[in-house]
Amino acid sequence: MSETISLPHKIIGVAVIWNEQGKILIDRRRPEGLMGGLWEFPGGKLEPGETVQDCIKREIQEELAIKVEIGDHLITIDHTYSQFHVTLNVYHCRHESGEPQPIECDEIRWVTVDELPSYEFPIANLQIIQALREI
Repeated sequence: MSETISLPHKIIGVAVIWNEQGKILIDRRRPEGLMGGLWEFPGGKLEPGETVQDCIKREIQEELAIKVEIGDHLITIDHTYSQFHVTLNVYHCRHESGEPQPIECDEIRWVTVDELPSYEFPIANLQIIQALREI
């Protein structure tokens, strides 16, 4: 009899933040911890009672000290890693104000869509890059 192991499920709000020059903000995870050193689109875990849009605004403010305007939904991705399952709710966002600060990450960078494949991202993020390349 096989036993189903229930993995923790994280619901994540993810921002694809565009600036006036048509570049996207990505950040590099700190070396310690899960998927350390990989690049990602900023965002974070949904708190109880929070909408995805509220989550994204809060996380971006906490992680990067900037304000964003939430735009259209880009893609929703379900992905299972060995330790947990994630649902990424990805939205286009516009950089409204503030100078991005790497508060909870190692480094931040504005890049073009064409430059994204030269950065190493977690597997689940590859579908975001694919969706952006199809726009």
